[in-house]
Amino acid sequence: MERTWPPPSNGSHFTSLSLLKTHGDIDKPDLFPKRTSFKFPAKSTHSSTRHSIFCSRSSSSSSSSSSALANRNDFSMLPYDILTKIAATFGHPNLQAASLVCRSWRDALRPLREAMLFLRWGKRFKHGRGGVRTNLQKALDSFLKGAARGSTLAMVDAGLVYWEMGKKAEGIALYQRAAALGDPAGQCNLGISYLKAESPNPKEAVRWLYQASVAGHARAQYQLALCLHQGHGVEQNLPDAAKWYLKAAEGGYVRAMYNVSLCYSFGEGLVQSHRLARKWMKRAADHGHSKAQFEHGLSLFSEGEKMKAVVYLELATRAGETAAAHVKNVIFQQLSATSRDRVMLLADNFRALPSSR
Repeated sequence: MERTWPPPSNGSHFTSLSLLKTHGDIDKPDLFPKRTSFKFPAKSTHSSTRHSIFCSRSSSSSSSSSSALANRNDFSMLPYDILTKIAATFGHPNLQAASLVCRSWRDALRPLREAMLFLRWGKRFKHGRGGVRTNLQKALDSFLKGAARGSTLAMVDAGLVYWEMGKKAEGIALYQRAAALGDPAGQCNLGISYLKAESPNPKEAVRWLYQASVAGHARAQYQLALCLHQGHGVEQNLPDAAKWYLKAAEGGYVRAMYNVSLCYSFGEGLVQSHRLARKWMKRAADHGHSKAQFEHGLSLFSEGEKMKAVVYLELATRAGETAAAHVKNVIFQQLSATSRDRVMLLADNFRALPSSR
């Protein structure tokens, strides 16, 4: 079982990773160019001729500059390899939209559109959907065909299958390809792989988890927060850990919701607030976190809300929290028969809110 809350420690502060900086000075334009003298002709008989000459020069200059600007903004001139790298992380809707921009893009993105078909079949074989039986090998073959066409989504799914098969080196190689192309899921999985490898590399793990976290990947944010909390691969920094827990929780990651509640409850990395601790504990419980259901049930019982308490304690018991069963049974005996039936009906009809897990 994954450890979600490390013991407190007095570690030194973590120095956040620096952003890229641009070096070198930019040439400044000449804001005050030298004036050039011009003498008008003595006679005005050739003024129309002069005027036509100047007009033609101005027109020529304007057309050339417009042409240059058009060439700069003509994205259809992008090389195919550059375009496919940019679109490597695209899902099916974005690929369809990009393919409608122009014929050049449509042709360049054809391999990635084909990859989406293989990705779809791979998921069907992996999960036994769409009228096909579960077949992990066929799923892997489909994912690999999608990966060969440049899709990072297929690379990540193929890496997951390899990992499940115990072929971790092959899985990591695919995660590396996806991560290098900027896929946040690939970066997250690569970071976690470095943490769980036979020879762990926590510093490299934190580097990739940080990149995925900045891109908004909730699971990566949670894993990065754990590393900061435990001082694993970086110097321990509770305020930064709490910050990333909070970001992951706001992104729907249920384990982070539970840890945010603990941060507020104990004042670790965040200003202590029992109101916010209760809010996040309830949110984690409603998203299906069994420990949160147990603790929220105890909190409700202490406030005199027996029926609500029993509902959450029953849910925690069903999820495997054995300690919740004893407390639930004690409270359950204090309820009327009608209340007991009502409590069990509520527990039976409970559906956890969706989360990114």
